[in-house]
Amino acid sequence: MGFKIYFEKFGSPKVLEEGDGELPEPAAGEVQVQNRAIGVNPVDWKVVAGYLQDWAPVDFPAVPGNESAGVVVAVGKDVTDFAVGDQVIWSGFTGGYQQSFNVPASQLTSKPASVDFEQAALLPVAAGTAYSALRQIGVGEGDTVLVHAAAGGVGSAAVQIAKALGARVIGTASEANHEYLRSLGAEPVAYGSGLVDRIRAVGEITASVDAVGGAESAAATADLLADRSRAVTAVADEHAAAAGIAGVERAPDYVESTAKLAAEGKLSFVIAERIPLSDAAKALEISYGGHVRGKLVLVP
Repeated sequence: MGFKIYFEKFGSPKVLEEGDGELPEPAAGEVQVQNRAIGVNPVDWKVVAGYLQDWAPVDFPAVPGNESAGVVVAVGKDVTDFAVGDQVIWSGFTGGYQQSFNVPASQLTSKPASVDFEQAALLPVAAGTAYSALRQIGVGEGDTVLVHAAAGGVGSAAVQIAKALGARVIGTASEANHEYLRSLGAEPVAYGSGLVDRIRAVGEITASVDAVGGAESAAATADLLADRSRAVTAVADEHAAAAGIAGVERAPDYVESTAKLAAEGKLSFVIAERIPLSDAAKALEISYGGHVRGKLVLVP
């Protein structure tokens, strides 16, 4: 059976509905995966709201969700890289809010045995974005990286990956999250008026990753970093464009590389809340509200 969460019109999380039915056998090149954990991301409620329709149209009925981890339960013709029983990570654009689904084998990555399903399900979007951002601006030994919104999903991943690359990290966050950032190895700085001066008091930055977007972070980066080729944002808004800050370009190995870091114990997420798949609307409401430390996980 294939329990799923779907929507047939754009709107708030309240438009989400539940469905169930028999799944067909996977077609040629497809793999059927039984999900064990599903990641929740801001892009999910944006898809449901219709905000991304001009950029990436969806057809109704549509299923949100773009990352999960699970077990292969069937394989289609011509699939040679995966077999029944394999543990895998899925990364796509929509379709993740399902108990089981058929997906192209090309969207799957083998899950390391030492990484649990919940942690694995959270790698593609947050960690993948952070890894891609740091790779794009060439962060390595000797760098001091400023991470805006360092306590969130992308930000906390960026802190850990930058540390693994040998960089020093300064992270912006509310004061309530400063101890958490210290536990990740970052030097915390509070948001708000005087941000640039507080960052300068900690040290001179050589690179910047913006995980939140907006006028404050773009202006701070512009003031602190003359070489804009070493700045990147996960939210390519008008403020970043005006400051000459590029958007993240997804690295081709983003799942494999972040999975390797997780397997080596260099990358993990705080899980803010585990929510049943049937309560997906609640998860999207929480995500929409913002200010989540760590990540939300749906459990099928």
